[in-house]
Amino acid sequence: MRIASCPVTAVEVPELTEEEQRDRFRLHLERRVERAFFEAGKALTELRDRRLYRSTHKTFEEYCCDRFGHSRQQSNYLIAAAGVYENLTTIGCQNVADENLTTNGSQILPMSERQVRSMTKLEPQQQHEVWLRAVELAGGKMPTGRIVKDIVQKIMERILVPNTYQIGKVCQILSKDNPELRGKGGCWAIVSAVNDLSCSM
Repeated sequence: MRIASCPVTAVEVPELTEEEQRDRFRLHLERRVERAFFEAGKALTELRDRRLYRSTHKTFEEYCCDRFGHSRQQSNYLIAAAGVYENLTTIGCQNVADENLTTNGSQILPMSERQVRSMTKLEPQQQHEVWLRAVELAGGKMPTGRIVKDIVQKIMERILVPNTYQIGKVCQILSKDNPELRGKGGCWAIVSAVNDLSCSM
């Protein structure tokens, strides 16, 4: 067996100059990129609410399509996401002296509308709790929209579907993600206690 070898050329990567470091942090360039969807949503909100499109377009929908090439729904997603982002920064920074609401120095904030889309129907405090849980589940890193959506779905199930089981009722076990019920799914049991999202058998 022949092993191919290829020469590797070392490339020296110059350190950031003092001016570059100042630009990166002082101008908050990274934060501006992260906040792009928030800024877009806030701008669209003002354009819509003040009807600043009325000199050229009859409707906000026509304006969004002609000017930005996207539907009113996409604009509404951005507008709603900006509201969620604002709630997260406001609630997350209430006890922070820094007036910059985008970060408290270590807070991880959403970088896209898609990450927060599922949270738009929740109350601000619930949005904050969902985001903190999502960051936790992502190992302290930026969570995906899927992680956030799964957490929101569990909350919505709890809110929308009250537990209708009663003590003494005979029912079939659904194991779902519960490791304690592994191998018992489909078995019959008698309800001994009723909780918000589950029953004891």
